[in-house]
Amino acid sequence: DPNLQNIPIRTELGRKIRQAFIPGDPERRLLCADYSQIELRILAHMSRDPTLIEAFRNDEDIHRRTASEIFEVPFDQVSPEMRSRAKAINFGIIYGISPYGLARDLGITQSEAKGYIDRFFNAYPKTREYIDRLVKLATERGYAETILGRRRPLIHLNSRNVSQRNFDRRNAVNTPIQGSAADLIKLAMIRIDRLIEGGGLLAKMLLQIHDELIFEIPEGEREQAGETIKEEMENVLSLRLPLKVKITTGKNWGEI
Repeated sequence: DPNLQNIPIRTELGRKIRQAFIPGDPERRLLCADYSQIELRILAHMSRDPTLIEAFRNDEDIHRRTASEIFEVPFDQVSPEMRSRAKAINFGIIYGISPYGLARDLGITQSEAKGYIDRFFNAYPKTREYIDRLVKLATERGYAETILGRRRPLIHLNSRNVSQRNFDRRNAVNTPIQGSAADLIKLAMIRIDRLIEGGGLLAKMLLQIHDELIFEIPEGEREQAGETIKEEMENVLSLRLPLKVKITTGKNWGEI
């Protein structure tokens, strides 16, 4: 206690609560290393979709790129609302979202939602092939697999129960993507911990929350520690596109 995975951040009260979390020594600072859009990068790598890969190689705003493709407007004319909808579509695809689910999330009709999903796959056709392949393989094998070989049993893909079948179908898509992102951050944690134990990094690893790691570092080591952690996380595994990590530091959790 408290549950550090669920300390709020999006509300004013949540940000104030985070300010209560401080380093154990006033001469130290907190450092946050956050993977940028790691699950979408995993999707691009695994699907080998050339448009997605190129967007990440060019360091584009991937939600803006998707909005441009879906709404058929120039990249620089994408509105905030278009980008917001594209973001929901991007992450929805990873979770195997249905037209019904997307319609509910965006407050639109199922017909509109289906059109958005279809246009996503038209823009990134290799992702559709990849997702179809994931479901087929999971159905044949009875499990889904991450990039490092961890397996999740999926026993209901041929079930007569529609709810169970759809649940496992979503997991057949999501597990190789979200599970692979988890593989990468765990591998990065092991490598960074070895640096700390070997004296090559003056830091204390405090917490992993989803796609980010929180450290406590000496005030005078902020730049060096940030560069070392960033390098380890971005080079943890060789992909078809670069991984990107954002580093922030502060006197309390609310500042990072």
